[in-house]
Amino acid sequence: MTNDYKIAKELLSLAGVTINGDNPWDMRVHDMRLFGRFFGGGSLGLGEAYMDGWWDCEQLDKFFFLILRAGLDEKVKFNWPLLWHAVVSRISNQQSRNKAFVIGEKHYDTGNDLFTAMLGKTMAYSCGYWPHAFNLDEAQEAKFDLICKKLNLKPGMRILDIGCGWGTFMKYAAAKYGVEAVGITVSKEQAELGRELCQGLPIEIKLQDYRSVNEKFDRIISIGMIEHVGYKNYRTYMEVAHRCLAENGMFLLHTIGKERSTTATDPWIAKYIFPNSHLPSIKQIGAAIEKLFVMEDWHNFGVDYDKTLMAWDANFEKAWQALKGKYGERFYRMWKYYLLSCAGAFRARNIQLWQIVLSKGGVVGGWKVLR
Repeated sequence: MTNDYKIAKELLSLAGVTINGDNPWDMRVHDMRLFGRFFGGGSLGLGEAYMDGWWDCEQLDKFFFLILRAGLDEKVKFNWPLLWHAVVSRISNQQSRNKAFVIGEKHYDTGNDLFTAMLGKTMAYSCGYWPHAFNLDEAQEAKFDLICKKLNLKPGMRILDIGCGWGTFMKYAAAKYGVEAVGITVSKEQAELGRELCQGLPIEIKLQDYRSVNEKFDRIISIGMIEHVGYKNYRTYMEVAHRCLAENGMFLLHTIGKERSTTATDPWIAKYIFPNSHLPSIKQIGAAIEKLFVMEDWHNFGVDYDKTLMAWDANFEKAWQALKGKYGERFYRMWKYYLLSCAGAFRARNIQLWQIVLSKGGVVGGWKVLR
């Protein structure tokens, strides 16, 4: 056995994972070059090796939960791809105006057939709210309603949804709370289907970068979009929200977050799933909102993202026979790896999900906490 194999075996044992073991969370290795590829390429090498069929795992979600909970990602940190990725993120603005539509083209335009099958009837591509929900659709509607109540939406209000996806939050808010809405997205596919889904309601969906918005709104919502803004642009993002928010207005930010400040995302995620993405920290968000907003509430329900991702994976698996002719086996392995590795990360509390309520000037008498 190679030295790389011996080191990997010892490290994985710390997490209760055995190479070619009998447990469903154990790694089944089909190509022994895997270990050299991992130590040379880190998470990028591991993910690409999975896509290439060099290894398998019956329960990928639990595999990642165990290795992240054991802190193995901290024990294997230095590799050239990660170093290069960090350098590029430091010296360039990967989320500048001229790159704003890359994420739409590379990810959200993948195919409405894929997302329709995976996301369920709500077409909500963000964490559901599960305390009283029995299935994905109920959890997503509960999330929509929680946001509406946190923002105290009233008939006639005009709202902005930054990164509106297929417009289904706006559809819910307009139908249930009587608001008018403008949504912006950088995905042509989202905009096209979203306009169909929202027909007959006072909703406008624009293909537009957030930096070019210059209208006033009573409320602003951003659900799972700031992850594409980049740490160099967080302040600009908040300044746009402040500029577009009416006096006494409120802004709800729904985002994945990390407990430490970084300047780069995981190289595999960046290459194959969310190019130019970045997860903010509390410190980075705090600096971005300073002297602009009063933070009224900070709600963490990251454990609910584990359930959401597992539900998406089940839907994806169920729909695969109808999708595989278009997408192919390598895409299948990539997408499963994406969904299940993220589920494991949320389960391990390696990443979080925050809903942050911000007000312009502070809510007189205080804001009522809702859960």
